[in-house]
Amino acid sequence: MIKTLIHWLLRLCFRYRAYNTEVLSTPGPVLLLPNHVSWLDWAFLGVVLDKDWKFVTSSTTAKTSWIHSRIMVNQRTFPIDPASPYGAKRMAEYLAQGGRLVLFPEGRLTRTARMMKLFDGTGFLIHKTKAKVITCYLRNAVRVPAVRHTGWTRWFPQVSAHFSAVQSAPDLSHQANSVARARITRWLRDAMVHQQFQAEMDLGPQDVLEAIAETAKALPRRQILEDITLKPLTYRRLMVGAELLAQQFQSLLPKETRPPQSDPTRVGVLLPNVNGMPLTLLALWSTGHTPAVLNFSTGPTILLQCARLAGIRDVITSRTFLEKAKLDIGPLEAAGIRFHRLEDVRTRISTLDKLLVLLKHSIRCGTGLQMDAFLDVSDHERFFNALPLFHSFGLTACTLLPLVRGLYTFLYPSPLHYRVIPGVVYDRDCTVMVGTNTFLNGYARKAAPYDFNSVKYLVAGAEKVQEATAQTWARKFGIRLLEGYGATECSPVLCANNRIEAQFGSVGRFMPGMEWKLEPVDGVSEVAPDGRIISGRLFVRGPNVMRGYLNSEADTAFQALGGWYDTGDLARIDDDGFVFLLGRMKRFAKISGEMVSLTAVEDALAGAFPQHGLRCEIAVVAVADEEKGEKLIAICNVPRLSMDDVRQAIKAKGLTNLCVPREIRFVNEIPKLGTGKIDHRALIEIVRSEATRLA
Repeated sequence: MIKTLIHWLLRLCFRYRAYNTEVLSTPGPVLLLPNHVSWLDWAFLGVVLDKDWKFVTSSTTAKTSWIHSRIMVNQRTFPIDPASPYGAKRMAEYLAQGGRLVLFPEGRLTRTARMMKLFDGTGFLIHKTKAKVITCYLRNAVRVPAVRHTGWTRWFPQVSAHFSAVQSAPDLSHQANSVARARITRWLRDAMVHQQFQAEMDLGPQDVLEAIAETAKALPRRQILEDITLKPLTYRRLMVGAELLAQQFQSLLPKETRPPQSDPTRVGVLLPNVNGMPLTLLALWSTGHTPAVLNFSTGPTILLQCARLAGIRDVITSRTFLEKAKLDIGPLEAAGIRFHRLEDVRTRISTLDKLLVLLKHSIRCGTGLQMDAFLDVSDHERFFNALPLFHSFGLTACTLLPLVRGLYTFLYPSPLHYRVIPGVVYDRDCTVMVGTNTFLNGYARKAAPYDFNSVKYLVAGAEKVQEATAQTWARKFGIRLLEGYGATECSPVLCANNRIEAQFGSVGRFMPGMEWKLEPVDGVSEVAPDGRIISGRLFVRGPNVMRGYLNSEADTAFQALGGWYDTGDLARIDDDGFVFLLGRMKRFAKISGEMVSLTAVEDALAGAFPQHGLRCEIAVVAVADEEKGEKLIAICNVPRLSMDDVRQAIKAKGLTNLCVPREIRFVNEIPKLGTGKIDHRALIEIVRSEATRLA
């Protein structure tokens, strides 16, 4: 009777639903392992469980008060002393008798509004008892007021419980207990994260615009965006501005007749990191257009080629930006591409339009919120993003995801302002910062030790992080650098380290829902005794992989792989699933029949010459050689560097003589791409042009 009443109240107040409840009839020994987010978790679970299921509770916490005692010690609970080893023994004995237990593997209510670490005692219990496992994801329960985290909550959010199929942990009986408990705990975390991801994919918003709109309805007054004008945007102003722009785009942009199943019309976007950029993207999405963010650092010739390939006839830009960046758009206009300047669009928006849309959004605000629960960041984080938004990582991971999550983002127009950026991060109290190895080195050279005091998460991607960079940030600022890996074709993140699971030197573990395989490469691949490939050419497949290329030749090659994407990278994957990049296939040289990684040589030389200062940079390229097939050439921006210095650095890292560059060339500055990566193509051209001149 009481169970029915509680179930009815949950359905009334939280529109509560439970999915896949038939799995709860599985006979013991079985463990039900949910995420622990609120004081009401026991109710959300208990109303769908049979009477023989028992909740594992703390007998010491039960002594806090008579209320704790009544709740935590009764016929539906299994009290244990978490500090005593006999607690695990009692649970193991109960499971061995065919018992069924509900155990929160986090061991506490979340303080971050996200899944925290799992105690490896759960892994040990699974390992010893061989109990079957059912994981549970309590969706949106993190937003009820009865929580311990300090993030945002609301009255009566829609809550649901998602139960997995019955699972069995891998059999690790041949391994030591300490290794087995750690690996089974990691297996369990993977299962719980994947379940969250799948539930959000199935029930959450189906596109970015819808996800941002739902967050905006829940947090209309929250400041969400700010740029160098220091005029922050709240969610309400963001959505109002996007709708006003959309109304103007409807009349400005041509309405082309297209087949129902074809892709929407692509519209070019040529803007820097300013508040108007996300506004423009949201407005174009809402009008049914596909924004094509153009890389303004490539120059007019490449821009025109990209526009023609994508079928772009209209481009949204800014007069101020074109003047300050000194961009020549004459060739594109001569080709018939129409440019629409935001300054002109804004003048067409009347005061009446603003008032009507503002009233409309005021009525909409107040419904529930669904947020992506995969990120390991709290509701209070503040992003700093200087990566250009034509960069996939800068757009998706550093701008759109904070907008979906309800997190403040400061947009800065250039990552190259090494002196200015540390001060901005300090002034705006940003806690999340992203960059490439090159950019992070630049900030470290110019920043004071206290400038990054507020930074909790420092994430690097786009190029391999060198050990010297990580050491500098750890020693000078006390910040651990977390490396990730991805590709534009994969939206872009494939792997990442986080604060719970991190291993230096790796790019982390694969995102949930990703499949991977390694194919052997002669002279590089390692093969285990059982025939399993340990290292090789990496292929990935998953929901975040693109549908295809615009270039027909490249698209034909991609489609022939059956959904697999060839990363072009050589990787090694260890037994715990951590990915170690060995280098690009294109960045290997064959010298005297042996494969030499240019990336490994660059890593060995990075930071090896402190006598020349932090500004010293060195890159390595390979050119043809009549004697040995190919030879390595080092290129440096410090003319005092000698070949003896280079040889000693290579030797100190334990590399062979084949890895020693044959010669050194000097340049004033190592050329960089707009994303911050070293432009190795430009370096090869420099080497070739010098060789031609000398010949």
